[in-house]
Amino acid sequence: MGSTTTKAILLERQSSGWRLAGREEAPTTVESPYEDVTIGIAQAVARLETVTGRKLLDQGEVVAPRRGPVGADLYISTSSAGGGLQMVSAGLVSRYSAGSAERAALGAGAIVSRSLSILDARLSADSIDLLRRLRPDIVLLCGGTDQGNVSSVVSLAEYLAVAGPAPRHGGGRLPVVYAGNSGARDEVERLLGERFDLTMVDNVRPSVDDEVLEPARREVHRVFLEHVMSRAPGYDRLLRWSARRLEPTPRAVGVMMEMFARDHGAEVLGIDIGGATTDVFTVLQGRFTRSVSANLGLSYSAGNVLQRAGLDALLRWLPYAADADAILDSIHNKMVRPTTLPETTEELMLEHALAREAIRLALARHWIVAQIPDSTRSGETSDPDWMGRRTARALQPTTVIGSGGPLCHAPRRVQAALIMADSVELAGALDLFVDSVFMLPHLGVLAASHPDVAREVFERDCLVRLGTLFGARLPRWVREGQVVGRAVVRVEGAGGAGGAGDRDGAPPLTDLVLRAGEMVLVPLRGEQSARVEIFPRLGTDFGRGPGKLQTKVAKGGEAGLIFDLRGRPIRTSGGSEAQVRRLRSWLDAVAAYPGFGRAQHGDMDGSARGPLSAGAAGGGSGGA
Repeated sequence: MGSTTTKAILLERQSSGWRLAGREEAPTTVESPYEDVTIGIAQAVARLETVTGRKLLDQGEVVAPRRGPVGADLYISTSSAGGGLQMVSAGLVSRYSAGSAERAALGAGAIVSRSLSILDARLSADSIDLLRRLRPDIVLLCGGTDQGNVSSVVSLAEYLAVAGPAPRHGGGRLPVVYAGNSGARDEVERLLGERFDLTMVDNVRPSVDDEVLEPARREVHRVFLEHVMSRAPGYDRLLRWSARRLEPTPRAVGVMMEMFARDHGAEVLGIDIGGATTDVFTVLQGRFTRSVSANLGLSYSAGNVLQRAGLDALLRWLPYAADADAILDSIHNKMVRPTTLPETTEELMLEHALAREAIRLALARHWIVAQIPDSTRSGETSDPDWMGRRTARALQPTTVIGSGGPLCHAPRRVQAALIMADSVELAGALDLFVDSVFMLPHLGVLAASHPDVAREVFERDCLVRLGTLFGARLPRWVREGQVVGRAVVRVEGAGGAGGAGDRDGAPPLTDLVLRAGEMVLVPLRGEQSARVEIFPRLGTDFGRGPGKLQTKVAKGGEAGLIFDLRGRPIRTSGGSEAQVRRLRSWLDAVAAYPGFGRAQHGDMDGSARGPLSAGAAGGGSGGA
């Protein structure tokens, strides 16, 4: 269950193994006038029945386990409906216990509405009023090392007691999980025990150099299921259907990101963009970090993306002379009618521009939460817990996995690749994947009981390989059009290594001149691979350092091999005629919106714009 739509998938054992048999969706029904999550679920499952020919419902109820020809062997579910799990975290110092509290909350799949430190406990009545108005689902209270500072932890507890926030869904006491100094437990119990639903777990920061998040994460998850989800409308009925309790959607997606990183030995960056939130996941040198950016989504939160990014940030991604009022009207309409879909190429481009900015903003926050320097710049980190003095370059992802509506349902797969390239802005070689039909959350829950089934479906039907992106970081003094390198692509396998090539794929040998400000696409199908050698010039960095040779055996995919010479960060500006022409040249180079750019290079007022054509809506590099 998402904040906007509820998705249902059916997995079946077939002669070739476990496969996706069907997928359907319906609007989520957590809010008025329905106020029952199971209505939307039943509608999605009913549509699944029509598509698959399987009988799964009996009088509006999901049947699991199966009764004869009716039902399924197992029913499981995740939820981010109603905004997901919303929390307030609190600790003494932002760098230590307050930061650990926030990471523990994020690791449990929560949206952190506010992260408090001891400074907040000494502020005015306005700060207390803010906490009351937040109305979180759970408060995670931390602070102090074991046998360390007690008085400051007590001050935080007193602050919480005075504010007395009520739970978001009403009914009962607000859950508070205490994971701070064990020496302050008695005082915390005295202050909060009668007014809140208080539980206590091991300290997240038992010493300055140690961080232990898992006990707090497990307790937050338990409290969420038993005290928060139980208040959701229709939850009791849903429990009767499900073999397992609900998982927060970000947590379930994170399970599959970790599984992929472990199975493939990859450094992974995951992106999941929804209607209300954008979630970011990293698995770098074995460390998993999750962050949930509240109010950065493409339906309910589209206005917030516009507000935080700014209109100029959106205009820089639109390859036509856009009218500001029309853009504002379109975004406001999306917020009012969140389930509507783009009807014209321009509306699709605006949605993709919003997606770029939502991901960019969420990533900037994620690097801070994960205590990783911004990977678009060189630099070092001083986090003593795990990274020591490793450079940001050593912590850079090698794989990017995208999920969520704009990426899963992009009419052409190359559009999803371009959205990720534009928003992530990493230099070097990146393997790009996208969730085929947004089933990562379902598989994440399934992995808890049937990991082999989840892994099989994940690799065969969920992940779609888009190809490999080679991003360049350019010196500031390099001018557009200057030669910044040469790339030699030798196709291996089908038609490669001196053969005749493949008519539908890349020739066996491609020698490219790389110029600043350009994009180059080399078609390479999913079953093909190629040895790529990049010889940089003028101090250009392709991920291994300025001027250093980059070599990689790259695999093909729905998009192919993309050489991105626009620099890091990408050099853009909104609104100018020159920028519009530059954008169109980039889109033409990768055939992102066929029929739009080439036919309209002379149409700077956008008068030739119209509905989505068959070419733009499917085919080419892969329809959704």
